[in-house]
Amino acid sequence: MKILVAEDDSVTRRLLKISLERWQYQVALASNGAEALDVLIGEDAPKLAILDWVMPGMDGVDVCRALRKRETGSYIYALLLTSKAAKGDLLEGLKAGADDYLIKPFDLLELQARLWTGQRILALQDQLIAAREAMTERATHDALTGVWNRAAILDILAREFHRSGREGRPLSIMMLDLDHFKHINDTRGHQAGDRVLKEAAERVLSVLRAYDALGRYGGEEFLVIAPGCEPAPAMNLAERIRGSVIDASIQTSSGPIPVTLSLGLVNLAADRDPEALLRRADQALYRAKNAGRNRSEAG
Repeated sequence: MKILVAEDDSVTRRLLKISLERWQYQVALASNGAEALDVLIGEDAPKLAILDWVMPGMDGVDVCRALRKRETGSYIYALLLTSKAAKGDLLEGLKAGADDYLIKPFDLLELQARLWTGQRILALQDQLIAAREAMTERATHDALTGVWNRAAILDILAREFHRSGREGRPLSIMMLDLDHFKHINDTRGHQAGDRVLKEAAERVLSVLRAYDALGRYGGEEFLVIAPGCEPAPAMNLAERIRGSVIDASIQTSSGPIPVTLSLGLVNLAADRDPEALLRRADQALYRAKNAGRNRSEAG
């Protein structure tokens, strides 16, 4: 694990480096607070830091304050080294954002134990972050296809609708429906149907722009939101989407299944709300299906 030692005394700095490397740490060194902060906010920064309290210019407490003011970046576990033993001083250091402290002169074994504690805390924090991200993923993404779920894609639509109104930007949305999907489920089974949904979503994603959004609207219906897309480019995108799905049969456990797609495309006009835009997209999709399916219709 990487660790930073910020210490202006060269003898102490070298002693710490030798000990930490013996304990299998990768050691970065700084001789003052400004150097330390540069390392800690840089790329691939250490997550553990030993900071001497008293250093020229920016001291260890100042570094702690600067770290805790950041709104981005990984958490850094900061241990202060200090000759100040008064409780008021120690309280000041902890209030500034230090996680722990050692009073000089310190015992190396005690330092090692404190660093083990810091590593455990960092590991627990990583687990909590991973759990939170997994919960967010489950709450906003469709479990089968991995694209946005209905609630999330409608939230995105509402945001883009209001942004387009504020900024006067174009906005296109597309309602997609896999043709005869019920027949696939009935004749090939739900496992094959699930595979078709998953592969179709992956193919659609492969042709979308980085800032487009795809969500599962319900059953075999998907919704594409294309911000900043004028009518002509939107129709080109719609045809690329349709082409990506019909290009080749989808391989399933019950054999290859040819799949076609109907699509209703609309561009933001005088719609009063996102629901009005959705209704027009649904009407365009209905016309595409009524006209024989496997086609794109603009509304």
